[in-house]
Amino acid sequence: MKTSALLMAGIAVAALSAPARAADPDLTIFDWAGFEIPGLFQPYIDKYGDSPTYAFYGDDDEAYQKLASGFKADAAHPCSQMISKYKDAGLIEPWDVSKIPEFKNIDPKYLNSKIFVDDDKNVWYLPTDWGATAIAYNPDKVPAEDVASLDVFVNPKYAGRTSLPDSSDDVWALAYLATGVTDWTNVTDEQFKAAADWLREANKNVQSYWTDPSQQAQLMASGEVLVAWSWNDGVAYLQDDNYPVAFQREAKEGSSTWFCGFVNLKDGPGSEEKLYDFMNAWLRPEAGPVLVDEIGYGHTNTEAMKLIPPEQLETAGLTEINAPVLAQTPNSPELREKQLAEFEKIKAGF
Repeated sequence: MKTSALLMAGIAVAALSAPARAADPDLTIFDWAGFEIPGLFQPYIDKYGDSPTYAFYGDDDEAYQKLASGFKADAAHPCSQMISKYKDAGLIEPWDVSKIPEFKNIDPKYLNSKIFVDDDKNVWYLPTDWGATAIAYNPDKVPAEDVASLDVFVNPKYAGRTSLPDSSDDVWALAYLATGVTDWTNVTDEQFKAAADWLREANKNVQSYWTDPSQQAQLMASGEVLVAWSWNDGVAYLQDDNYPVAFQREAKEGSSTWFCGFVNLKDGPGSEEKLYDFMNAWLRPEAGPVLVDEIGYGHTNTEAMKLIPPEQLETAGLTEINAPVLAQTPNSPELREKQLAEFEKIKAGF
């Protein structure tokens, strides 16, 4: 039975407030709160009798800063746009994919970058999960025509009733889409300024910035927030508890997609054998239904996705759409730093 959204919110907050959830001392996974689902890596538990030790973070930049400052773990779970930063800082080493049989079934589109697989065939990144960022809203309170455009986030009607993720990548994906940009790999100064100006307007309507999908679900379940820029899991938690929620991925300006995966941290303190057993468990096809059912994300293993009924993919928001899409693929580290700095100013009211 799934955990309710409100209970998940409490669990997530507790997880984020603790440095780690201790279990198997020979493997430490640095991950987003909510991914410590036994079904994702059940063969690991079957073999070793316990889950890995988990340490948690709330966003990609926080995770990078902690690792760059010396925190030790065996693997981390960043999204694709962070990988060049990890490589440039010398924090990761390649995976030995000869030890990962399911590597052959990872959809090639998630590996189509020299940042992930270099000219020497070194594999620096194992994509595992993907999803969307789009408009979650309460259809009992918000008419469909209001969410036909991303301008719902700057509509004075929803002042104090919106929530955005405390994630620079996601809010900039929103702002670029809202101002007509669907490719953030080649953003001009004028496009950046237009997006920043739009985001400042959106900030005026924000009740709060959510740091975890369970927090977003709690805000919407309470009735305080009617419209949120949401990942799939925030919607999934609300659906599981029968709260009125809809996921609008086809606003006229579009929505965003992203994918995340695991990096092999250099000088990890744990067991290499256990790390590869963990990754093989995560990448097995049977992990796909668990991922969709529990969190609402898609799996990068093509065989895993064949196990998901089409109607479940539709409910989870994992089907193709007829609208523009901004893919959160790797972009310039300099642009990401510029976006991060500007986002902090915007949240502070400047």
